[in-house]
Amino acid sequence: MPNCKFDNPKICDARHIRELESLAEIARTLSSKSQQEAILLEVIDLLEQSRSVQRGTIMLLAADGRELRVEAVKDQKVQHASGAAYRRGEGITGLVLESGKPRIVPLVADEPRFKGRLHNRKNEQPLSFICVPIAVDNTPVGTLSVDCHAQGMPALEELQRFLSIVATMIATDVSARRISLMEREALESENTRLRGEMMEKFQPENMIGNSHLMHEVYTRIHQVAASDTTVLIRGESGTGKELVASAIHYSSPRARKPFVKVNCAALNENLLESELFGHEKGAFTGALQARIGRVQEAEGGTLFLDEIGDFSPTTQVKLLRVLQERTYERVGSNDLRKADVRIVAATNADLEKAILENSFRQDLFYRINVFPVYLPPLRSRRDDILLLTNFFVKKYSSKMQVEIRRISTPAINMLMAYHWPGNVRELENTIEYAVLMGKEDQVIHGHDLPPTLQTPIAIAATGSNQHTLKARVAMLERDLIVDSLKRHKGTISAAARELGITERMVRYKIQKLDIDYETLFKKRRRKKSPNPKNNKN
Repeated sequence: MPNCKFDNPKICDARHIRELESLAEIARTLSSKSQQEAILLEVIDLLEQSRSVQRGTIMLLAADGRELRVEAVKDQKVQHASGAAYRRGEGITGLVLESGKPRIVPLVADEPRFKGRLHNRKNEQPLSFICVPIAVDNTPVGTLSVDCHAQGMPALEELQRFLSIVATMIATDVSARRISLMEREALESENTRLRGEMMEKFQPENMIGNSHLMHEVYTRIHQVAASDTTVLIRGESGTGKELVASAIHYSSPRARKPFVKVNCAALNENLLESELFGHEKGAFTGALQARIGRVQEAEGGTLFLDEIGDFSPTTQVKLLRVLQERTYERVGSNDLRKADVRIVAATNADLEKAILENSFRQDLFYRINVFPVYLPPLRSRRDDILLLTNFFVKKYSSKMQVEIRRISTPAINMLMAYHWPGNVRELENTIEYAVLMGKEDQVIHGHDLPPTLQTPIAIAATGSNQHTLKARVAMLERDLIVDSLKRHKGTISAAARELGITERMVRYKIQKLDIDYETLFKKRRRKKSPNPKNNKN
């Protein structure tokens, strides 16, 4: 039997039995709950019931390791109170953390180092205080403390020993949870990294966009590329359906074979049939010699049929035959030819409505709609607008051999505010126009954008409140002054010389046009001159 400091063996036996029962109950608690705070609160409750102690408090080190913070206490006001923390060496609790050794305060009122920061102990009978470390691998990570009625050292030492056992059990649980948390965070980090790598791997080289909608498109391309499955690409005009078709082809086993494109809307019925399947000499007026069709040109590769919704009923029947039987006939010939091609179709039309109107065959729709890929409009992926803009600026700057150093903030706001009915194609045309207009000062301003973007909403996005001549002039003035100040790193005198006006006029315009000079050029400003009027440069 363990050493007992009480003379009566029966009392010792009873104490040890209660102690073992309490420890067993605490062990069961630590192994049965999932939330750490709930476990520790139940441990404190068991301590207070079994050992007649008060204000049980468990504190753990914060993530930065600089101070102890309350992890579990029955009085929730204590947990959320301001200043409910101890630094190393601060008070009795801080000394226990710093030394890693338990401390007993026989009489709280007589201990000058006792802070009593957490609990209100006023107007209470004499109290003793015990605090023991919670250590993982001999390194303190927290403390367990209790109050009890003032009593002699033998009883306090017995209670301290018991609390040290409980603290060891808590430390084991805390350690296991921290290891589990670290493993979980490591797994989540690894999953995030792998997802990022997979997205980069899936993203075709010819496509730009980091929005979640575009990542879904990249995933669909990756899923279907390796097979010969027929694909239907749907989306508004200008969203880049041809790029998707190209990405599917060049990611497939057919990449070394031809990728042949046919714009179905650009040809009439007779020409389209001849374009697709070819014709024999003399098959129709003007057919002076035989000609192979696009299906034959794409042999072994991919045939991309853009705007397939414009096919005539006759051509739809012949295309259905190619899809079902992989055979076709040239115009003016009855010879069947094999077609080893993969069909990728695209349309911006509502094919379901066309089926109801009997202008598109339902069986052909089912044949081409085996694996649909939907391309979102640009207005639904605004996160990609700046990415695409920068790409097109570089493209047309290089093509026109001009240098565009930046796009002004008002111009960016206008690009983001516009609804882009023509999607990416319209954005590309817009940037080509803007590069041409902004080549003189190497900056794309709001007024360099096409008239279609000069809408009241877009103008308002630049800071002007109305679509008037005065508002437009103010926008232009603001743009020119900000650009000049940026070129001269906030130096007002230099900007004034470049603009051909006085420094006083520049300062006046800064205030009138609500230019946030301090935010833009605070690194250049004097600390005592927050107002541009006081900046003498």
